[in-house]
Amino acid sequence: MENESKNSAVVLDVKENVGVVQIADDVVAMIASLAATEVEGVSAMAGTITNELMGKVGMKKLTKGVRVDVVDGKVRVNLAVTMEYGYNIPATCHRVQAKVKSAIENMTGLGCTDVNIRIAGVKLK
Repeated sequence: MENESKNSAVVLDVKENVGVVQIADDVVAMIASLAATEVEGVSAMAGTITNELMGKVGMKKLTKGVRVDVVDGKVRVNLAVTMEYGYNIPATCHRVQAKVKSAIENMTGLGCTDVNIRIAGVKLK
């Protein structure tokens, strides 16, 4: 049973006598952010730091540059990324879209309908 909750969380599973499994929208945003920064050619999420330093900061830093909307068990993601100079932007964005969609669907069980990307900058080496 998948329902949207009022606390920016989605109910993933309800079992009688066991409890409820919920996932916060910020967790879905963090999954999207980490998946996007794993793609070669993506320097960082816009306004955040690189993937190597992400484990040392709080969740708010991890989800900066990511907006997630979850409605009826379907996820729509909007990402703002900084690209590395020299990479093909359309090809890199296609890889980001596939990686983010796969990560969200595999880790949460929710369907991902859209992964929209805005290039916020290019990092020179």
